Amino acid sequence: MALRQPDGLLAIGGDLAPQRLLNAYRHGIFPWFSEGQPILWWSPDPRTVFRTDGVRLSSRFRRSLRHSDWRIRADTRFADVIAACASVPRPGQDGTWITAGMQAAYVELHRLGHAHSVEVFDGDRLVGGIYGVAIGRMFFGESMFSGESGGSKVALAALAWRLREWGWPLIDAQVENEHLLGLGADSWPRGRFLRAVVEQAALPEAPGPWTARFGTLLARALAGSRPPV
Repeated sequence: MALRQPDGLLAIGGDLAPQRLLNAYRHGIFPWFSEGQPILWWSPDPRTVFRTDGVRLSSRFRRSLRHSDWRIRADTRFADVIAACASVPRPGQDGTWITAGMQAAYVELHRLGHAHSVEVFDGDRLVGGIYGVAIGRMFFGESMFSGESGGSKVALAALAWRLREWGWPLIDAQVENEHLLGLGADSWPRGRFLRAVVEQAALPEAPGPWTARFGTLLARALAGSRPPV
């Protein structure tokens, strides 16, 4: 029932309560709206998806990581990651769709163990990150940011690496853009995506923080082809 123009608009209204958000994600639907608009719910066709074994970093970028001291952790600075995603200027966008209400809703999902952040640190300074929602063994990416060049790429690559190790095959990236395609994203027909969501979201994974499970990764480990230790 989603519209073709604008692509994927499915519903208007409701709220951002945890159970409504989780029910939406289980059906491949996500909220996306600007300040002053009602809540808009989307299920675009096609859908942009990363395979966790398919995130690509350029050879030049990998070489730069060999000398990096950055470290990557999970779920230690969730509120800071989502706030940074909301505040980073983006080409072609006036303001942010990550409103104060959206931030509060996802911070609550994080408190309940359903929303997670992957954070890139230079010492104690946050230089990149990504956040999203996990249901079963499906990760729905929401947004990422770079405080320094390459920070978001490192966060995405580290997330994909850990998810692949855990047996999670996919990261939803929602809407296509050139940056995501350059990092290895694919465009899937909505039907194919929804079938994958049903399958992966039904697999048993308990909600809760990822900090201990994710551990600490060194960014320079992402420069090679062997898994980091």
